[in-house]
Amino acid sequence: MVQHIKTRVESLDWETIQHELDEQGFAKLPVILTKEECEFFIDMYGVEESYRTTINMTRYRFGNGEYKYFSYPLPDIIQHLREAFYLALAKTANRWLSYLKKTEQYPEQLQDFLNTCEEYNQTRPTPLLLKYETGGFNCLHQDLYGDIFFPFQVVFLLNQRDQDFCGGESLLVEQIPRAQSRGHVITLEQGSALIFPTHHRPVLGKKGYYKNRVRHGVSTVTAGERYGLGIIFHDSK
Repeated sequence: MVQHIKTRVESLDWETIQHELDEQGFAKLPVILTKEECEFFIDMYGVEESYRTTINMTRYRFGNGEYKYFSYPLPDIIQHLREAFYLALAKTANRWLSYLKKTEQYPEQLQDFLNTCEEYNQTRPTPLLLKYETGGFNCLHQDLYGDIFFPFQVVFLLNQRDQDFCGGESLLVEQIPRAQSRGHVITLEQGSALIFPTHHRPVLGKKGYYKNRVRHGVSTVTAGERYGLGIIFHDSK
């Protein structure tokens, strides 16, 4: 299954995805992971030796649920997803930097970016599996784990809404300068994914581009269990 991941990501309609990221700050992707691959990840949730840390959201007042950060070396399928998506999204990241008149550039390859993370003592992997039971939710937040971060992340839904669970929509809230916030509610299907900003997105105004700060979360799961896979590209301190 791993051999085809890179091809699946490369075969996405990246011209449309890039346009959507520029226009609305996020992009909803079609089904990428097969049902069998999704079930593989759900089964892996109980394999404790695969993870470096387990977080109880209630304990830290992050929400109601649980997530687990994978340890290095990452499972092959996650490594391939991380590398393939980074390759495409680094182009968008650098375009966004140019909109904001920033001179720095993200490297083309993931490993070169992770080398920069290491220079800032960010060496712990951040891809994770998330589990929400009935009543579970994730408060609005940003996944920043140090001074270095990549401006996009990708989340996959691993089981089927309205079949395995109800509720649990993906939430994005934009903080518009000197205005009220704007919310987005996104529903995904099993194996599909959402690309969204880690911190902010550039928006074109009358005087050029400005930043809208973006936070993300998950609405309350009203029935069943919801599983997700998060692909974050920067490592953590």
